[in-house]
Amino acid sequence: MRFTRFVRHMLVPSWRVDRAFTPEVMAAIELAVQDSEARHRGEIRFAVEGGLDFPALLQGVDARSRAVDVFAHLRVWDTEENTGVLIYVQWLDRRVEIVADRGIARRVPQADWDAVCRRLEMAFREGRYGPGAVEAVRAVGELLAGPFPARGDNPDELPNRPVRL
Repeated sequence: MRFTRFVRHMLVPSWRVDRAFTPEVMAAIELAVQDSEARHRGEIRFAVEGGLDFPALLQGVDARSRAVDVFAHLRVWDTEENTGVLIYVQWLDRRVEIVADRGIARRVPQADWDAVCRRLEMAFREGRYGPGAVEAVRAVGELLAGPFPARGDNPDELPNRPVRL
């Protein structure tokens, strides 16, 4: 475990994340998810997490494995067509991961998800938290609209509200 990572996760207060992801930013993300889901049959969840806890740090949990855990915890997999997608932000490590359910993973290449992650990380480096997150949700929606276009019966199976972990 890198000492600087450990110190950062243990000492940076959680309110630092709240300064970047204000209620207005979270509302904009929620609206972007809602608008996006009107154009496809996928279900998008957005989760942002500040620091990891002590046991996770000792185990060397990285952003990808944490994203998979959050995907399961938020039940993003629990959709009729297996079309759930999680955009996970590990704020202190400045990492973004997208986890797509098996119905989507077969139809959208991993390289496309990775490209969205890197663009969002770049926006965050520039301090564009709200606009970057909204752009990422829209990009995920575009990737979903091709193989999973909306139909007349397009239920909203998962909450649109972003989660602050």
